Amino acid sequence: MTDIEADAGRDFQGLDAREAQEALADELTSDSEETVSVKDESKDQKTAASSEWSEEDLAAHMRMAEALLFAATEPLDHKSIEDRLPQGADIALIIERLTADYAARGVNLKTVDNKWRFITAADVAHVLEKEKVQQRRLSRAALETLAIIAYHQPCTRADIEDVRGVSVAKGSLDQLLEVGWVRMRGKRQDVPGRPTLYGTTEAFLDHFSIESIQDLPGLADLKAAGLLDARLPPGFSVPSPLDDDGGEEGEMGDEAEFAQDFLADETEENVDA
Repeated sequence: MTDIEADAGRDFQGLDAREAQEALADELTSDSEETVSVKDESKDQKTAASSEWSEEDLAAHMRMAEALLFAATEPLDHKSIEDRLPQGADIALIIERLTADYAARGVNLKTVDNKWRFITAADVAHVLEKEKVQQRRLSRAALETLAIIAYHQPCTRADIEDVRGVSVAKGSLDQLLEVGWVRMRGKRQDVPGRPTLYGTTEAFLDHFSIESIQDLPGLADLKAAGLLDARLPPGFSVPSPLDDDGGEEGEMGDEAEFAQDFLADETEENVDA
């Protein structure tokens, strides 16, 4: 018996090889047509199930999907929406209509990585922006630096380091410059390298309710406030800051000179207290 005759129990008895081949070909063609017919029928069933929803049903499904998308904490994919809606709901059509409905609104339905979410429309995003003043505490090093500048101005970084006994951290001056309480008052002409001079600003006076830097507390005031030890070393005094330029300021150099003076030694170890 040939392989064709023994194929899947088919009965080809009494047929020669050619007739058996033709019979087998006919049978395979018939099976293929049945498979296509079954697939078409399944597709028709799905189409019928989709078309059985009325416009009222579709509107209800859209409201459900809309609620899901608004309440979701993260973008939703097709399956996440489909699982919550009635079986057979046309998710693609629902998303398409919702996208069109929200295209001209304050929020838009957008897709990200095949997931959908509502986002603020770009042209109205500015109404959600809010400026907030954030209170920042100055570090102890910055406060000490500010006090030294206030009483010794105009002074350089070297002057500040002489008083504090430690290197001035770049961040301390950055903070004071950013807050607006300290400004650069030029460069000292009579010192090699022309170091930058620093002094206080009007914003500093306004914040501490001082009319001029000459009104800063003196030795007697500091003693009365208990801010100084009663037993001070001989010769101790409180310096008198200069409000004017004092003839020591020069024209500010170019950006390279400032960078060399203020931002040098980025790798220097921070030994500031």
